[in-house]
This record gives sequence, structure tokens and C-alpha cells, in this order.
Amino acid sequence: MSTELESTRRALRDAVAQAGRAAELARLLDDAQARLAAAEQRAEEAKALAEQLSETEQRLAAEQAVTERLRKELAEQRFQAEVAQWKLSSIKVARWSRLGDAIKSGKSNPVRLAKGLRGAAKPVKRPTAPKRRPVATGGKPKDERPGAAYQAVHTTRTLEGASFKLKPFRVPTGPNTRPHLTAAVIADPHAEALLRYEWRQTTGFTPRDFARVLPLEMPHLLVVESVTQGPWAEEITGEPGEGLRALLAWCAERGIRTVFWHTQGDVSRYAAAADLFEHRFTADLTVAWPRLQFGVQPRVHNPLPLAGGRIDRVLTLDQLLPGHLSYPDVLTSYRWPAAADCPPGTPQWRLAEIAACGTPIGTEPDSRRAHVALRRAYSMGTMSERIDEMLDAIGLPSARATLNTSVLLPVLDPYLLEHALAQVAKQSGIDQLIVIGPPEAELRAREVVPDVEIICRRPQASMTEGAMLNSGIDLCEADLVAVMDPRDVYGPHYLSDLRRAFLFSTADIVGKAAFYAHLRKPQATLLKQPEAEYSYLPEITGGTLLARRNTLREIGFADLTEGWDEVLMRQCRADGVKVFSADRFGYVRVRDEDRWLLGAAHLVEYGSAEPHALI
Repeated sequence: MSTELESTRRALRDAVAQAGRAAELARLLDDAQARLAAAEQRAEEAKALAEQLSETEQRLAAEQAVTERLRKELAEQRFQAEVAQWKLSSIKVARWSRLGDAIKSGKSNPVRLAKGLRGAAKPVKRPTAPKRRPVATGGKPKDERPGAAYQAVHTTRTLEGASFKLKPFRVPTGPNTRPHLTAAVIADPHAEALLRYEWRQTTGFTPRDFARVLPLEMPHLLVVESVTQGPWAEEITGEPGEGLRALLAWCAERGIRTVFWHTQGDVSRYAAAADLFEHRFTADLTVAWPRLQFGVQPRVHNPLPLAGGRIDRVLTLDQLLPGHLSYPDVLTSYRWPAAADCPPGTPQWRLAEIAACGTPIGTEPDSRRAHVALRRAYSMGTMSERIDEMLDAIGLPSARATLNTSVLLPVLDPYLLEHALAQVAKQSGIDQLIVIGPPEAELRAREVVPDVEIICRRPQASMTEGAMLNSGIDLCEADLVAVMDPRDVYGPHYLSDLRRAFLFSTADIVGKAAFYAHLRKPQATLLKQPEAEYSYLPEITGGTLLARRNTLREIGFADLTEGWDEVLMRQCRADGVKVFSADRFGYVRVRDEDRWLLGAAHLVEYGSAEPHALI
């Protein structure tokens, strides 16, 4: 009996304990439900506040637009009033008006009439026509040029405890490759820097404000990179966010093409979001999507030097690129060392960017190897070429300015014809050859350069080389015009290297102020102005002239055989035409003797110049 009683007691105690736990669980559940309800209420309140904020922002933007329109209308009315006042003043001081006033006031007084006519005959300064002034805005106007607010911020580097002060690389503000095209872009800083010069670019919009920001400049396409930071990172990883879905729906309603670009990370993290886009590209060779690799961006990946030059040290990649640097600071670091020692496994795009900035890659500085690496980096593809491929794939026009080239070849001495045509035949990218020379030039040119349009003209007996060039410039049809000297030697990469300068400089004329020369009589090889590489200078040598056709037509050539290039450079300085000196390689100036050159250049050796210049 006692055993049963004890069992009953234990059962009662267990039941009481379970009841207590159940009550505690019920209380906890009630608390959780209450907190959940409170959270849902706060979420609803936050959603309502967000909607109110969005509506308020929209109303504010509408009010600002109305205010801006009224401000412009008021400025236009003021301008028109100034124009009317200017027209009235101009009429009053016009000679015919003053003559009429003199005749009217002196019709009954001959003396007054004569005096009035003399006064009316004197010249009077006309009032200056008014000009439209920029309309003042509510705040400081935003500079929309690419690179305007994208500059280096760190001017000091530290190596082994020592600090070095740098003059940062100035990120250029343009020009745009395709100003007719607008793209809305969501990208990390590196990709954004590569894309910003390829079109008019809208960035910085968020899932909350894209519907207000994007209509300000309606895009033709949306490009979304596999970003790892920013407000869109959570939207495109895993399950696509509502903000991304809303953005793509907004684009679909307006016929805006959508592109997803996978550049980093496991593609499976982005697969669900990528499926919502019309077009998908990847930089990963293991992913079965169309390829869109990184390419060098000539506007920022180029051999333009830092103002303070390079440090005379070879740096490792860790020394060159500390982790805290922004991408504009990285562009400064690329140009800083004498050479960069990059370890195995360095990404190919990183090596290409360093090489494109003219920095030797290796344990020793080597300008020849650096030039070959720069050429190779560009030949692997620029960002403009990558975007051409993408636009062609998605069905948008990829039209942009070309570097098509016409070559002017004046041949005064018939014995130089074969040598001159052989130099032209080495070049790539020639669309047209204009030969001004002896009668046999046309037949030989068509044999030596069969795939190029040939135009030949016979010079008059008294024509100078400058006159020959002037007669040929109107026959040129390509965007660029090159002048080649039949006496000189040109390497196979001469024109392609020289054309490259138009991708990153703002010059209208490109050539070489730094170059090798060979004097036959003393058998001397000279190097002229090695410090003049990659810089804007007042002059370049005429045998390396490559210019925009319209610029060359406006300036013209002096009627001289020797010195026409010096006159041309003086005219460029007078007219403010920019002239850029490229690298020293790919060209040899050949003369029997040249005392001026012998005194102004560095002696390299006695022997051939071609092993030094033609790489």
C-alpha cells in the first residue's frame, strides 16, 4: 500500500512539475507572440514611414523641378528683356538712325544740319550683345563628368618605416566613348572605374529611390555586377530581393535592356537573381555563360607618369597596394615604383593594369620589356572592345569614334620609293595610302600594299615636300592622318603604338619628341630627349606626325621641304592645339649627317640603331 502511495505521490509531483513547465511555456509563448505582434506593428509603421518618406521625396523632387523650371523661365525672360534693350540701343547708335535724327533736327537750320551730319558720320561703339548666364541652382551644381568626384585621397605611402609624399594621379573627367548611350550601373568601385568612360553612366541609386533617380536621365540599359557591398549586395545574393524585382520590372515596362555581369564570388550565390535578367555574362571561365572579361581602361590604365616621377625601388605587390587604398589611389600606386615584383597567382587583370601603366613587372627595371608588356596588355583587349562585344550581343549599337588611318607618303627622290613602301607595308591598321611621287609609284604601291586603298599623284617639278603634303591632305578620308618620311625606318608596331596615344591623351597631334636616330657617315646611333616620353610638348619630329584629319586640314603645311614640321608646331602653339609625345620606340630617323642632332642627342653607340629602337 505504501508503495502505491509513493508512486501516486511521485506521479502527482511530476504532473505538477509538468503543469508548471507547461504554464511557463505558455507564458513564454504569449510573450513571444506579443513581441512578434509588436514587431509586426513596428514593421508596418516603418513601412508606412518609408512610404511617407518616399512620397515626401517625390513631392520635394517635383517642387524642386517646378522651382527650377520657374527659375529658368525667369532667367529667359530677363535675357529676352536684355536682348530687346540691346536691339533698341543698337538701333539708336546705328549710322542711318543718327543720320535721320540729324536731318530731322536740322531741317530748318543748315548749321545745325551740317554739324549733325558730321557727328553722325563718326564711328560709334556699338553696345555689347548680352549673353545667357548660367541659371543659379539651389545648391552647388554637381559635376557629372566621369572622374569629377572620383580622385585619390591618400598622398603618402610608407615603406619600411619611411614615408613618401606622392602627387596623385589625376583621374580624367572624360571624354566618353559613346556619349549617345546611357547606362544605369550597379558595380563595385573597380568595375565602375572601368565602365564610367564607355557611356553616360548613372550610379548611386538604391532600391528605395531608383524610380525617382533613373527617370532624370532615362537609361538604355541596366548593368548589374556581382557586387559584394552596398545596398544592392543583399538584393542579388540568394533569394532575389523585392528591390531588385521592382527595378527589373521598372526596366521591363520601359524596354530597358538588363544585363547581369558575374565578376567575382561563387556564381551559385547569384544564380537566382541572374535568372531574372535578360542577358548574363561572366568573367569566370568555368561558368557556362557568355564571356565578358575585364579589359584595361585606356583613360586610367596608361603610361602617363606621376608629376613627381617614380621611386627608384622595386616593390612587391603587398608594398605597392596596401589594403586601405581606394581604387583612385591604386591608380597612383601603379605608376610609382621602378618595377613591380608580382608573385605567381596574381590575377591576369591586375598584371594587365600594372603593365598598361608602363610599370615593368619583375625584379629589375627594364623599359624595353615594360613597353612590350604595355603593348601586350592593350592587345589583350580594352574595356571599349569588351563593351562593343556586350552591346552587339544584347542588340544595342556599339558605334564609337575610330582610329582609321590614312598615310601621306611624299617621295621626292625616286630611289627612296622601294624603301618607303617597305616601311608602310610593315604597318597594320592602314585604310588608305596617298603616295605623291614618281610615275611608277602607283603600280609598285599596289603590289607592295595590296589590301589598302591606293591614291597616287605626280608632283610638279618645283613642289616642296610641304606643298606635296598639302595637296595630299584633301585626299585623306580616315579619321587620322600619318606622315611618313621615305628616308626613315619604321618598326612593324610603329603606327599601332602611336595610335594608342589617342585613347588616353587629349591631344589632336601625336608623334615622337623622344626617338632614336642614326647618322650614316659617323655610323653613330643617338637618342633624342628620352625624358620627353609620354608628355605634352611644344613640338615633335615631322616624320612621326599622326594627327586628326580636321585639325591638320585647318592648320595646313608650310611650302617648305626642310622645316615644314617646325612651322607646323609653331602654328599649333599659336592656335592652342595640343601636341603629345609618345614613346621612343618603333622609329629611327636616318640621315647622312646632322650636326644639330649630333649636338642635341645622347650617343648610344657606334653601330645600327634598329636593335635599340625596333622592339
